[in-house]
Amino acid sequence: MISSKTLSAALARIASHTEAASEELCSADGALGDGDLGITVSKGFAEAAATDLPEDIGMALLAIAKAFQRASSSSYGTLLATGFMAAAKMEKGKTKIDPAGIPGLVAAARDAMMARGKGHLGDKTVLDSLDAVANALDHAPLEEMINVAIAAAAETAEQYRGKPNKLGRARMFGERSIGLLDPGQLAFLRIVEALRA
Repeated sequence: MISSKTLSAALARIASHTEAASEELCSADGALGDGDLGITVSKGFAEAAATDLPEDIGMALLAIAKAFQRASSSSYGTLLATGFMAAAKMEKGKTKIDPAGIPGLVAAARDAMMARGKGHLGDKTVLDSLDAVANALDHAPLEEMINVAIAAAAETAEQYRGKPNKLGRARMFGERSIGLLDPGQLAFLRIVEALRA
């Protein structure tokens, strides 16, 4: 079972991992956007990791969302906050997350982010990564969930490398975005990688 303490420990690992990947993410974002994605992600998770999370897991997830809102006004930060808010609504009043419910939480985050960002699956965005992870986790043994999520996120980023971006600033590059990793998908991969202890 996943408690607020578990979440805090995970946030610390993600903050450290995304800080180390910040330059890589900014470089990937610079090829298709404004080049600040690494700062957005690392700052957001650093803020979340420094937050004292309440025992109520729903309120803890809401606190993480608010940390992202404080740390970043970028579109990616806003989408992550939206995803955490969706998960928070589902877990309100609970003190622990049942790992078996994680696929549903990822799917809820995907749907909320899709509605907020007006995106669609296949646009070559983080939405595709969330969808792949939600589907992969749905059939994964509990002890393999993190490895399965990492594999799904990595496969999605590589799969979409050969496709054009169809949403956000990156869509302006059209065919020139073919062959490049989507920065949001790469950032999500780095986030999930950090969960592997």
